[in-house]
Amino acid sequence: MEEELAMLRQLIAQLQDLFNLHASPPPPLHPPLPLHHQPFLQLHHHRDENHHRFAFPPPPSLWCILDINDGSADDYCDFVMAAGKSGSFKMLEPSKPPPSKKSRKERIRGKLPGTTGTTEVMEPEIWKEFPEDLFEAVIARLPIATFFRFRTVCRKWNSLLDSQSFSQRCAQVPQANPWFYTITHENVNSGAIYDPSLKKWHHPTISSLPTKMIVLPVASSGGLVCFIDIGHRNFYVCNPLTQSFKELPARSVKVWSRIAVGMTLNGNASSGGYKILWVCCDGEYEVYDSVENSWTRPGSMPANIKLPLSLNFRSQAVSIDDTVYFMRSDPEGIVSYNMVTGVWKQFIIPAPLHLSDHTLAECSGRIMLVGLLTKNAATCVCIWELQKMTLLWKEVDRMPNIWCLEFYGKHVRMTCLGNKGLLMLSLRSRQMNRLVTYNVKSREWLKVPGCLVPRGRKRQWIACGTAFHPCLTATA
Repeated sequence: MEEELAMLRQLIAQLQDLFNLHASPPPPLHPPLPLHHQPFLQLHHHRDENHHRFAFPPPPSLWCILDINDGSADDYCDFVMAAGKSGSFKMLEPSKPPPSKKSRKERIRGKLPGTTGTTEVMEPEIWKEFPEDLFEAVIARLPIATFFRFRTVCRKWNSLLDSQSFSQRCAQVPQANPWFYTITHENVNSGAIYDPSLKKWHHPTISSLPTKMIVLPVASSGGLVCFIDIGHRNFYVCNPLTQSFKELPARSVKVWSRIAVGMTLNGNASSGGYKILWVCCDGEYEVYDSVENSWTRPGSMPANIKLPLSLNFRSQAVSIDDTVYFMRSDPEGIVSYNMVTGVWKQFIIPAPLHLSDHTLAECSGRIMLVGLLTKNAATCVCIWELQKMTLLWKEVDRMPNIWCLEFYGKHVRMTCLGNKGLLMLSLRSRQMNRLVTYNVKSREWLKVPGCLVPRGRKRQWIACGTAFHPCLTATA
């Protein structure tokens, strides 16, 4: 112990001599202290570029007292060694608390060059010359939710929805994942919209939709959603985002039986109009053209298509370009109709074994199939892709096994609420109610947060729904 104390005193004496060579000592504040109470200098480890040596600036406020008699020599040796390793030895003044830890946001802001605590002011002289076409191109790429906050700033920005040039800019932006318009059991006269990018539910009020009857979403295209009343008598088309609404004229064929509905665009955007097809099991069908604003019956069902169609009404139609595809049974397969040529086709495609609650889907021009595969007490959600050469279904993915364990031994039913690249599936039994999404391209399964009653905590049960690509400029 005595040897260690002697070495420490010698080190302090050498530091004092080194300081006396390069700087003057601070003014004495107290009577001289014995060697073991000599002040210990805070060393600032930086290069003096002119003399290529280390400089030791001696501000008096940085001096402190080191008492080696209070504590062990090992503690003080460690103390000195730590100072040497760090290259900069700093002592806190007794009156100052230790520095608080900054949040990540503050640390990032501190690292950004030119960031200050003040709000930057946009110079009017600069921004008034901002090109209008570039301005619209930027706004067209904003997230939908951001745009609706943005348009409340002024009348000019709000009027963008009616701008033809802005509509063209929006058409150039690649489509993101679809949203989902759903109807809940608790409130069948109002919808709930799910935004998968924000994982958030919205509860819009479409005032134009009839409130005295139940209307259900059955198809969509180009940002527009097609509704039909529960009696299958009247059709409505609406943009859920902008509230653009239209009630279609009465159908010329009075068929009150259950029908399947498909919808396509006349071109690549809703500005060119759209077509809606309804078909029932006995082969009756009609096509609505928004440009003509009328229903027409282009022809009759060809003789090679077996009637009745035995349409799978649990499966919504899928549209690829100008063609609408419906699922049928007896025989199992698909029937299609081309909106431009008016040609019907039939494809006999046997369904996978042990399949139930299956429905069609599409992704980038590929026809997909999603359904429940049940064997013994095990149930799993499976995805198939139609092979064009063989006209057979090929399994491409399954829900993770750990999720499927929740279905074991339960009577599970499945409803597909959206079938356009991103699928939303409702899985329910007496003991559970689950919503999941499946991205066909990335093969990613995600759980959907519960749909709660607005300003409440009660979870709503989804009855039906359809996927639609949100579009600000689509008009009914």
